[in-house]
Amino acid sequence: MSKKKNSGFNIIRGDSTTHGGYYTGTLNLSDLSSVLIDGDEAKIDLGLIHAKSSVERRIKFVSDPEEVPGGKEYWVVWVAVDRNENGPYYAGAAACPMRVDREARRGWKNLAFHVNRMDDALKRRYRLEELGEREKRALRKLLVENDSAMWENSPEELKKALATEK
Repeated sequence: MSKKKNSGFNIIRGDSTTHGGYYTGTLNLSDLSSVLIDGDEAKIDLGLIHAKSSVERRIKFVSDPEEVPGGKEYWVVWVAVDRNENGPYYAGAAACPMRVDREARRGWKNLAFHVNRMDDALKRRYRLEELGEREKRALRKLLVENDSAMWENSPEELKKALATEK
């Protein structure tokens, strides 16, 4: 009996919602995953979807970044996956910053911006322009290593967005 590797990225469920039904106006998050970038490292952290990642736990978030001057910067990347005639691919990705001071137990993030970026990913957009070279390398490495076939099947727009200068 072989166990299938769980990549951490969700692929569309068979019962996704349709227009005009009971679920109209709701978000279907079954094809959304979240990635946390911490410097040179990117990892899948589905806790980010509900603000319960390891970085966010026991942190009081404020709306003013000046209240977290010594905080460490993290990037949250919302990644939507989909399937086309060639198989699954990374269909949307959008990044947003977050700052956390673990010692002070305070953090900053713009919740509205996070929600808008999540929406961008769900709408199959790539919004990665704010990421620095280091963060782009980390995200690209994670996406390729997670599933190289999904990476190859992804649009050139994503590959260009994550291209880095060596």
